[in-house]
Amino acid sequence: MIFVTTSHDPAEEQVKKAKKLANELQIPYLPRKDYPNICAATQGEYCYVVEKNRLVVKSESGEFFFHPSMAKVRMKNIQKGLKDHLIECLQLTGDEIILDTTLGLGTEAILMASFLDSGTVIGLEASTPIFVVVRDGLANHRAKENWINTAMRKIQVIHADFKQFLRSCEENSYDIVYCDPMFENPVFESSSMNPLRPFAVYDTINADDVDQMFKVAKRRIVLKAHAKDSLFRRIPVDKIFGSRRSQVFYGVIEKK
Repeated sequence: MIFVTTSHDPAEEQVKKAKKLANELQIPYLPRKDYPNICAATQGEYCYVVEKNRLVVKSESGEFFFHPSMAKVRMKNIQKGLKDHLIECLQLTGDEIILDTTLGLGTEAILMASFLDSGTVIGLEASTPIFVVVRDGLANHRAKENWINTAMRKIQVIHADFKQFLRSCEENSYDIVYCDPMFENPVFESSSMNPLRPFAVYDTINADDVDQMFKVAKRRIVLKAHAKDSLFRRIPVDKIFGSRRSQVFYGVIEKK
């Protein structure tokens, strides 16, 4: 069963928020006092838990919640003078409208948005629980770093499957289209990604999808893949950026 509840002894605002979310998602709201063991109550599915300062999805396999930690790590590396291959291949001027077709936890959307002065990131997420958690996190999380707070406010989240969304867009709707599908060869050492895996959408990219991205993008398409994945063997790109050490690569298709 999928439902919404709160943490123990919730404040009135938590209960209001939980009921509002349950109404939006058209799923039950269950008072926590009646269900002390919420994982058992999910009966193999999951639930949303409105805690004091965050929204958590819990299931028998674990929990996940929004956190911008990996964006923070990558920005620290940039500030140390290290390359970030995504930022390098985007060639941002600051006014771009970027379509992030696979938002996930929003790590790369936050990083991209931090380099935009007047631009915006439109983030698509097909998974309902990931969309709900990340939407809430981007709106309500307060980081110690001002750049993170500023970047999060430049991201608009849309609950949509990128394949359908792209086909509904007009030509040249976005400056850059970015796509980071779930790796065919998962990096299980990535602790930030592991809690998300049971809820992720595992759609792969095909040539027709890239044609749609090409139609929608004004400047370039950027695709992300693991070195062991088949993506760049199936989809030709103009240039590849990445690291042999991390085995993560970004392929760029320029709109000439």
